[in-house]
Amino acid sequence: MAITKVRDVMTSQVVCLQVDNTVDKAAEAMRDQGIGDVVVADGDSVVGLVTDRDLVVRTIAQGRDPASTPLGSIASRDLVTVSPDDSTQEAALLMRDRAVRRVLVLGDGSGLAGILSIGDLAAEIDPESVLGGISEATPNT
Repeated sequence: MAITKVRDVMTSQVVCLQVDNTVDKAAEAMRDQGIGDVVVADGDSVVGLVTDRDLVVRTIAQGRDPASTPLGSIASRDLVTVSPDDSTQEAALLMRDRAVRRVLVLGDGSGLAGILSIGDLAAEIDPESVLGGISEATPNT
């Protein structure tokens, strides 16, 4: 059995917004792109990740205004990263050990190459599993 690399299953079309963009802009981007996360950058440097859950827990549930709350203030900054050449098994173990559902994929020179989610891995490693099936299903939008 061939070893699958992260590059073979990652999502390479990543939405990246600047730290001073507001939460409502991230929500719009997630809706428009059918995604659950955006990468947060400060200039050319990746500094964080914001998920749809973050929008709810760190903004709405705290009574903050999505139209004036900057993404940088709610972004997770303890980023877990992998290389495109890492195996999917290595990435899965790292995600388990760090208890994260997504990792950023950094290419040569630490540039952002993509993002790898638990759903991407489930669809690749065990497509017949419940999670693999859900991950491959058409989104319910």
